[in-house]
Amino acid sequence: MKVAFIGLGVMGFPMAGHLARAGHEVAVFNRSPEKAARWVETHKGRAAATVAEVAAGAEFVFLCVGNDDDVRGVVAQALPAIAEGGVIVDHTTTSAKVAREMAQAARAVGRAFVDAPVSGGQAGAENGQLTVMCGGDRAAYDRAEPVIMAFAKAVRWMGEAGSGQLTKMVNQICIAGLVQGLAEGMHFAKRAGLDTTEVFEAISKGAAQSWQMDNRWKTMAEGKFDFGFAVDWMRKDLGLVLDEAQANGAQLDVTAIIDAFYGDVQQLGGRRWDTSSLVTRLEPPEPKA
Repeated sequence: MKVAFIGLGVMGFPMAGHLARAGHEVAVFNRSPEKAARWVETHKGRAAATVAEVAAGAEFVFLCVGNDDDVRGVVAQALPAIAEGGVIVDHTTTSAKVAREMAQAARAVGRAFVDAPVSGGQAGAENGQLTVMCGGDRAAYDRAEPVIMAFAKAVRWMGEAGSGQLTKMVNQICIAGLVQGLAEGMHFAKRAGLDTTEVFEAISKGAAQSWQMDNRWKTMAEGKFDFGFAVDWMRKDLGLVLDEAQANGAQLDVTAIIDAFYGDVQQLGGRRWDTSSLVTRLEPPEPKA
Protein backbone atom coordinates (compact mmCIF):
# COMPACT_ATOMS: atom_id res chain seq x y z
CA MET A 1 0.00 0.00 0.00
CA LYS A 2 1.00 3.62 -0.51
CA VAL A 3 0.91 4.97 3.04
CA ALA A 4 1.56 8.33 4.69
CA PHE A 5 2.30 8.80 8.39
CA ILE A 6 1.99 12.21 10.05
CA GLY A 7 3.39 12.75 13.55
CA LEU A 8 6.61 11.01 14.56
CA GLY A 9 6.53 11.29 18.33
CA VAL A 10 7.31 8.49 20.78
CA MET A 11 4.34 6.56 19.40
CA GLY A 12 4.27 7.55 15.73
CA PHE A 13 7.97 7.00 15.04
CA PRO A 14 7.92 3.24 15.79
CA MET A 15 4.39 2.77 14.38
CA ALA A 16 5.49 4.17 11.02
CA GLY A 17 8.57 1.95 11.21
CA HIS A 18 6.42 -1.16 11.55
CA LEU A 19 4.45 -0.13 8.45
CA ALA A 20 7.70 0.17 6.50
CA ARG A 21 8.91 -3.22 7.74
CA ALA A 22 5.60 -4.74 6.67
CA GLY A 23 6.45 -3.78 3.10
CA HIS A 24 4.29 -0.71 2.60
CA GLU A 25 5.55 2.30 0.65
CA VAL A 26 5.76 4.82 3.50
CA ALA A 27 6.21 8.59 3.37
CA VAL A 28 6.38 10.59 6.61
CA PHE A 29 5.84 14.15 7.79
CA ASN A 30 6.69 15.75 11.11
CA ARG A 31 6.55 19.39 12.18
CA SER A 32 10.23 19.20 13.10
CA PRO A 33 11.94 18.02 9.88
CA GLU A 34 14.96 16.60 11.70
CA LYS A 35 12.78 13.89 13.25
CA ALA A 36 11.44 12.93 9.82
CA ALA A 37 15.00 12.83 8.50
CA ARG A 38 16.02 10.55 11.37
CA TRP A 39 13.07 8.26 10.61
CA VAL A 40 14.11 7.99 6.94
CA GLU A 41 17.69 7.26 7.99
CA THR A 42 16.41 4.46 10.23
CA HIS A 43 13.62 2.99 8.12
CA LYS A 44 14.24 4.23 4.55
CA GLY A 45 11.02 5.54 2.99
CA ARG A 46 10.61 9.22 2.17
CA ALA A 47 10.18 12.45 4.13
CA ALA A 48 7.87 15.17 2.83
CA ALA A 49 8.02 18.90 3.44
CA THR A 50 4.26 19.44 3.94
CA VAL A 51 1.13 17.55 4.92
CA ALA A 52 -0.28 17.91 1.41
CA GLU A 53 2.91 16.50 -0.09
CA VAL A 54 3.05 13.47 2.19
CA ALA A 55 -0.64 12.70 1.62
CA ALA A 56 -0.54 13.10 -2.16
CA GLY A 57 -1.93 9.94 -3.75
CA ALA A 58 -1.77 7.93 -0.52
CA GLU A 59 -4.29 5.13 -0.02
CA PHE A 60 -3.99 5.45 3.75
CA VAL A 61 -2.95 8.48 5.78
CA PHE A 62 -2.13 7.74 9.42
CA LEU A 63 -2.09 10.50 12.05
CA CYS A 64 -0.64 10.51 15.54
CA VAL A 65 -0.57 14.16 16.57
CA GLY A 66 -1.43 16.19 19.66
CA ASN A 67 -5.03 17.25 20.09
CA ASP A 68 -8.34 18.12 18.41
CA ASP A 69 -7.05 21.27 16.74
CA ASP A 70 -4.00 19.46 15.39
CA VAL A 71 -6.24 16.81 13.85
CA ARG A 72 -8.53 19.42 12.28
CA GLY A 73 -5.56 21.23 10.76
CA VAL A 74 -3.89 18.11 9.39
CA VAL A 75 -7.09 16.63 7.95
CA ALA A 76 -7.95 19.90 6.22
CA GLN A 77 -4.61 19.77 4.40
CA ALA A 78 -4.58 16.02 3.75
CA LEU A 79 -8.11 15.42 2.43
CA PRO A 80 -7.69 17.21 -0.91
CA ALA A 81 -4.46 15.32 -1.57
CA ILE A 82 -5.18 11.69 -0.77
CA ALA A 83 -6.20 9.16 -3.37
CA GLU A 84 -9.84 8.85 -4.35
CA GLY A 85 -11.49 6.53 -1.84
CA GLY A 86 -8.52 6.94 0.50
CA VAL A 87 -8.79 6.48 4.25
CA ILE A 88 -7.45 8.69 7.04
CA VAL A 89 -6.73 6.68 10.19
CA ASP A 90 -6.32 8.87 13.25
CA HIS A 91 -4.43 7.39 16.20
CA THR A 92 -4.52 10.64 18.18
CA THR A 93 -6.58 10.56 21.37
CA THR A 94 -9.21 13.26 20.78
CA SER A 95 -12.80 14.12 21.56
CA ALA A 96 -15.51 12.03 19.96
CA LYS A 97 -16.89 15.30 18.58
CA VAL A 98 -13.86 15.97 16.38
CA ALA A 99 -13.90 12.37 15.14
CA ARG A 100 -17.48 12.82 13.98
CA GLU A 101 -16.61 16.15 12.34
CA MET A 102 -13.69 14.64 10.44
CA ALA A 103 -15.72 11.63 9.32
CA GLN A 104 -18.37 13.93 7.90
CA ALA A 105 -15.75 16.08 6.14
CA ALA A 106 -14.14 12.99 4.61
CA ARG A 107 -17.47 11.57 3.39
CA ALA A 108 -18.27 14.87 1.71
CA VAL A 109 -15.29 14.46 -0.64
CA GLY A 110 -15.51 10.71 -1.22
CA ARG A 111 -12.93 9.71 1.37
CA ALA A 112 -13.21 8.04 4.80
CA PHE A 113 -11.99 8.80 8.31
CA VAL A 114 -11.46 6.19 11.01
CA ASP A 115 -10.87 7.28 14.61
CA ALA A 116 -8.42 4.73 15.99
CA PRO A 117 -6.91 5.66 19.37
CA VAL A 118 -4.45 3.18 20.83
CA SER A 119 -3.54 1.64 24.17
CA GLY A 120 -0.23 0.06 25.08
CA GLY A 121 2.05 3.04 25.44
CA GLN A 122 5.51 3.57 24.03
CA ALA A 123 6.55 -0.03 24.67
CA GLY A 124 3.49 -1.28 22.80
CA ALA A 125 4.29 0.95 19.84
CA GLU A 126 7.92 -0.13 19.74
CA ASN A 127 7.06 -3.83 20.01
CA GLY A 128 4.13 -3.72 17.59
CA GLN A 129 1.75 -4.76 20.37
CA LEU A 130 -0.80 -1.94 20.52
CA THR A 131 -4.51 -2.36 21.08
CA VAL A 132 -6.48 -0.21 18.63
CA MET A 133 -10.12 0.85 19.12
CA CYS A 134 -11.79 2.06 15.94
CA GLY A 135 -14.88 4.01 14.95
CA GLY A 136 -16.20 5.05 11.57
CA ASP A 137 -17.41 3.54 8.33
CA ARG A 138 -17.23 -0.25 8.59
CA ALA A 139 -16.08 -0.78 5.01
CA ALA A 140 -13.24 1.69 5.49
CA TYR A 141 -12.29 -0.02 8.74
CA ASP A 142 -12.23 -3.42 7.05
CA ARG A 143 -9.78 -2.07 4.48
CA ALA A 144 -7.60 -0.45 7.13
CA GLU A 145 -7.49 -3.30 9.65
CA PRO A 146 -4.83 -5.47 7.94
CA VAL A 147 -2.61 -2.39 7.51
CA ILE A 148 -3.04 -1.38 11.17
CA MET A 149 -2.05 -4.90 12.23
CA ALA A 150 1.54 -4.05 11.30
CA PHE A 151 1.88 -2.43 14.74
CA ALA A 152 -1.01 -3.95 16.70
CA LYS A 153 -1.81 -7.13 18.61
CA ALA A 154 -5.55 -6.39 18.60
CA VAL A 155 -7.77 -4.17 16.45
CA ARG A 156 -11.53 -3.87 16.90
CA TRP A 157 -14.31 -1.89 15.23
CA MET A 158 -16.46 -0.32 17.96
CA GLY A 159 -19.17 1.34 15.87
CA GLU A 160 -19.91 4.61 14.13
CA ALA A 161 -17.59 7.61 14.05
CA GLY A 162 -16.41 8.61 17.51
CA SER A 163 -16.87 5.12 18.98
CA GLY A 164 -13.13 4.47 19.01
CA GLN A 165 -12.54 7.65 21.01
CA LEU A 166 -15.34 6.83 23.44
CA THR A 167 -13.84 3.38 23.98
CA LYS A 168 -10.44 4.95 24.69
CA MET A 169 -12.14 7.13 27.29
CA VAL A 170 -13.43 4.01 29.04
CA ASN A 171 -9.86 2.67 28.91
CA GLN A 172 -8.49 5.79 30.63
CA ILE A 173 -11.22 5.78 33.29
CA CYS A 174 -10.30 2.21 34.19
CA ILE A 175 -6.55 2.86 34.18
CA ALA A 176 -6.88 5.91 36.42
CA GLY A 177 -8.76 3.92 39.05
CA LEU A 178 -6.32 1.02 38.89
CA VAL A 179 -3.26 3.25 39.29
CA GLN A 180 -4.76 5.12 42.24
CA GLY A 181 -5.68 1.84 43.92
CA LEU A 182 -2.16 0.54 43.37
CA ALA A 183 -0.68 3.76 44.78
CA GLU A 184 -2.85 3.60 47.90
CA GLY A 185 -2.08 -0.11 48.35
CA MET A 186 1.65 0.63 48.15
CA HIS A 187 1.28 3.48 50.66
CA PHE A 188 -0.76 1.35 53.07
CA ALA A 189 1.70 -1.56 52.90
CA LYS A 190 4.62 0.70 53.76
CA ARG A 191 2.78 2.36 56.64
CA ALA A 192 1.79 -1.07 57.96
CA GLY A 193 5.45 -2.10 58.05
CA LEU A 194 5.04 -4.82 55.45
CA ASP A 195 7.66 -5.92 52.92
CA THR A 196 6.20 -4.49 49.69
CA THR A 197 7.96 -7.09 47.57
CA GLU A 198 6.38 -9.92 49.52
CA VAL A 199 2.98 -8.21 49.51
CA PHE A 200 2.78 -7.53 45.81
CA GLU A 201 4.28 -10.84 44.75
CA ALA A 202 1.53 -12.47 46.81
CA ILE A 203 -1.48 -10.42 45.76
CA SER A 204 -0.47 -10.19 42.09
CA LYS A 205 -1.34 -13.87 41.78
CA GLY A 206 -4.92 -13.30 42.93
CA ALA A 207 -7.97 -11.15 42.17
CA ALA A 208 -6.01 -7.89 42.52
CA GLN A 209 -3.84 -8.74 39.52
CA SER A 210 -3.76 -6.21 36.65
CA TRP A 211 -1.39 -5.00 33.94
CA GLN A 212 -0.62 -1.96 36.10
CA MET A 213 0.29 -4.16 39.04
CA ASP A 214 2.40 -6.53 36.95
CA ASN A 215 4.32 -3.72 35.27
CA ARG A 216 4.39 -0.84 37.76
CA TRP A 217 4.49 -1.89 41.39
CA LYS A 218 8.27 -2.43 41.43
CA THR A 219 9.06 0.89 39.78
CA MET A 220 6.51 2.62 42.01
CA ALA A 221 8.26 1.23 45.08
CA GLU A 222 11.62 2.40 43.72
CA GLY A 223 10.36 5.88 42.80
CA LYS A 224 11.15 5.42 39.10
CA PHE A 225 8.82 7.27 36.75
CA ASP A 226 10.95 8.07 33.71
CA PHE A 227 9.09 5.91 31.20
CA GLY A 228 5.62 5.15 29.91
CA PHE A 229 2.59 7.41 29.50
CA ALA A 230 3.20 10.94 30.83
CA VAL A 231 1.04 12.72 33.42
CA ASP A 232 0.44 15.64 31.04
CA TRP A 233 -1.00 13.24 28.46
CA MET A 234 -3.21 11.53 31.03
CA ARG A 235 -4.60 14.88 32.19
CA LYS A 236 -5.40 15.76 28.57
CA ASP A 237 -7.20 12.45 28.17
CA LEU A 238 -9.10 12.74 31.44
CA GLY A 239 -10.15 16.24 30.45
CA LEU A 240 -11.74 14.76 27.33
CA VAL A 241 -13.39 12.09 29.47
CA LEU A 242 -14.87 14.58 31.92
CA ASP A 243 -16.12 16.85 29.13
CA GLU A 244 -17.86 13.89 27.48
CA ALA A 245 -19.33 12.81 30.82
CA GLN A 246 -20.75 16.27 31.36
CA ALA A 247 -22.42 16.02 27.96
CA ASN A 248 -23.81 12.49 28.34
CA GLY A 249 -24.68 12.59 32.04
CA ALA A 250 -22.24 9.91 33.23
CA GLN A 251 -21.26 10.19 36.90
CA LEU A 252 -17.48 9.93 37.18
CA ASP A 253 -16.83 11.03 40.75
CA VAL A 254 -13.67 8.96 41.27
CA THR A 255 -12.24 9.87 37.85
CA ALA A 256 -12.66 13.57 38.62
CA ILE A 257 -10.84 13.16 41.93
CA ILE A 258 -7.96 11.25 40.32
CA ASP A 259 -7.69 13.92 37.61
CA ALA A 260 -7.20 16.46 40.42
CA PHE A 261 -4.61 14.16 42.01
CA TYR A 262 -2.69 14.19 38.74
CA GLY A 263 -2.81 17.98 38.99
CA ASP A 264 -1.04 17.62 42.33
CA VAL A 265 1.64 15.50 40.67
CA GLN A 266 2.14 18.20 38.04
CA GLN A 267 2.66 20.70 40.84
CA LEU A 268 5.33 18.37 42.27
CA GLY A 269 7.23 18.68 38.97
CA GLY A 270 5.91 15.46 37.48
CA ARG A 271 4.42 16.67 34.22
CA ARG A 272 6.53 14.19 32.24
CA TRP A 273 6.58 11.42 34.82
CA ASP A 274 4.81 8.16 34.07
CA THR A 275 1.21 7.94 35.27
CA SER A 276 2.22 5.56 38.08
CA SER A 277 3.73 8.65 39.75
CA LEU A 278 0.36 9.13 41.48
CA VAL A 279 2.08 7.42 44.39
CA THR A 280 4.31 10.51 44.89
CA ARG A 281 1.38 12.32 46.51
CA LEU A 282 1.54 9.68 49.23
CA GLU A 283 5.11 8.40 49.15
CA PRO A 284 7.73 10.90 47.92
CA PRO A 285 10.36 9.03 45.91
CA GLU A 286 13.66 8.36 47.65
CA PRO A 287 16.62 10.31 46.22
CA LYS A 288 18.44 8.30 43.57
CA ALA A 289 21.99 7.24 44.42
